[in-house]
Amino acid sequence: MVYAVVRAGGRQEKVSVGTIVTLDRIKQDGSGKIELPVLLLVDGDKVTSDAAALAKVKVTAEVIGDLRGPKIIIQHYKNKTGFKRRMGFRAELTRVKVTEIK
Repeated sequence: MVYAVVRAGGRQEKVSVGTIVTLDRIKQDGSGKIELPVLLLVDGDKVTSDAAALAKVKVTAEVIGDLRGPKIIIQHYKNKTGFKRRMGFRAELTRVKVTEIK
């Protein structure tokens, strides 16, 4: 089985062909295809982590769509002063499907 560890949005994700991954929002060109930088490649028993060899490896993914993550509530409170503040945050995400590793 072939799989790769790719860098995506400050995190590392283990992907193989057909894997659907949710990443931080990614800029895409008009074709809807993106390339992810490879950190590690496993092909059966052969493990490749050399930077020169990984420069030749390409992981191509197809953008399925953009979405927003769950709402996170941030609340600040200071005792005895009457200070309360409540804020919300939703992450901008992109869902992609890995189409090939070569």
